[in-house]
Amino acid sequence: MAEQRSGPSRDVVVVTGAGGMGVAIARRTGSGRTVLLADASRGQLDRAVGVLSDEGYAVRGVPTDVSDRGSVDGLVAEAAAEGRVAVVVHTAGVSAAQGSAETILKVNLLGTAHVVDAFEAVAGPGAAMVCVSSMAGHVAALGREDEAALATAPAEHLLGLAAVKAVGDSATRAYIVSKRANQVRVEAAALAWSRRGARINSVSPGVVATAMAKAEAEGPSGAHMLSMLEASGAGRTGTPTEIADAVAFLIGPEARYITGTDLLVDGGQAAWLRHHRQA
Repeated sequence: MAEQRSGPSRDVVVVTGAGGMGVAIARRTGSGRTVLLADASRGQLDRAVGVLSDEGYAVRGVPTDVSDRGSVDGLVAEAAAEGRVAVVVHTAGVSAAQGSAETILKVNLLGTAHVVDAFEAVAGPGAAMVCVSSMAGHVAALGREDEAALATAPAEHLLGLAAVKAVGDSATRAYIVSKRANQVRVEAAALAWSRRGARINSVSPGVVATAMAKAEAEGPSGAHMLSMLEASGAGRTGTPTEIADAVAFLIGPEARYITGTDLLVDGGQAAWLRHHRQA
């Protein structure tokens, strides 16, 4: 089916990442709005746009590489041309089972900084952004100085920071550091967004039933991940819809006084890791 387009009178929702979580969020937040769905994979983007279009959404796909600031700027320009950018939800990311440390840092760390910085320029009164981080960010062991640098360093300097270079070739470490960086980056960005009358928050999912989680479950750390779900009391993975519900709350009127914070949606996994896991 051909992509649906609407006039500029509709509010615009931008969702980066056309995987299961991104599609669920677009579905939950996109009714009556123009949806711009962005992803680096043209094939995945076309499939997601087709699904949402068939369900009646006014949706258009915009191929975007979030690790490239120019590509993100192009997405911002297209969104602003469609109408008022009301919602931005950044889900694009790579897990430790899906990419090298270098790729993870470029997409998860640098890419998130690009999206936050670029969309600030078009954030107006009432707009809201949510970045999808991860429960893993809550168990990162970083010093105060490292976190401050990750939160406020210009994007072009992020990959050269000591805390980033220290991950070496470890994809797992790169993932943890990048996700903690997402959380503190959002905290630091809240002031600039507030001055525009807009809000920005992050959501940190635990293990959610997506293609990314399936890759992790089938990888070297899969057995440990599944045993953690049982030990922490969750007993199951989360669903993309549960993350979409959390995002809908944070962008909605009930969360008007919430900005610069992170919402854990992990079935209690981070709490278990902090207080009950044996050393």
